[in-house]
Amino acid sequence: MSETDEDMRSCDRTEQRNREHGMTLVELLVVLLILSMIAAFAVPQAVKYLGGARSDAAAVQIDRLGSILDLYALEVGRYPTTDEGLQALVEAPQGASERWNGPYLRKADALTDPWGRPYEYRAPGEHGPFDLYSLGADGAEGGEGENADVTSW
Repeated sequence: MSETDEDMRSCDRTEQRNREHGMTLVELLVVLLILSMIAAFAVPQAVKYLGGARSDAAAVQIDRLGSILDLYALEVGRYPTTDEGLQALVEAPQGASERWNGPYLRKADALTDPWGRPYEYRAPGEHGPFDLYSLGADGAEGGEGENADVTSW
């Protein structure tokens, strides 16, 4: 067998291997189309899930802050006033009794909702000794879904 015959067989085997291992442009486009279709359906669901997660996180944080406010009231003898606000859980308000055993929160970051706005606080509240709430994603009263208010009552 001559060297030319061996070279040709070697080239044939290399070409055959390349064809077996490679993908054509059409195949790549089909794969990209399928991935795009999956993303078109999955992304809106993921965004909806994320919005629900923020509302759930706000509800948990409000419940936790409510418990901390109850502890504050047990020790101080009253809830912080609207003017003192939730900041009374981090720093002793002026005129606070000697029974203030704070800080009740380590970080003031806990006083902001998952959308980056401070929680609304009113004492005395319209629904109890205090009202604690977040206005949701839109920052306005009312709303539905992620824009719905998250309240302590």
